[in-house]
Amino acid sequence: MNPFEFLKNTSAIKEQSEKLKAELGELTAEGSSGGRMVTIKLNGHFEMLEIKLDPICVDNRDVQMLEDLIVAAHNNAMENIQAKIKEKTASLLGGMDLSQFGL
Repeated sequence: MNPFEFLKNTSAIKEQSEKLKAELGELTAEGSSGGRMVTIKLNGHFEMLEIKLDPICVDNRDVQMLEDLIVAAHNNAMENIQAKIKEKTASLLGGMDLSQFGL
């Protein structure tokens, strides 16, 4: 992508950016762990929308296991939402690879 072309289109890019920001709020992904004993839903802004716990994993004698399952489910949800965001933004960025920026 020519950097000068990119600069000429800044207003269009800003408009697309605002549209994408709104769409990301509507994008959701789930992550789970422990055979779906813990399920977490995130939106495209990485906000946790929902957490579901199978009653079988709520044992006050094993809080550490539940904590580990929640962390694992959250990490899985993060991976899934990042994949969806990458897919959604690929067309807007003209094939530019965001991995070099840690995204």
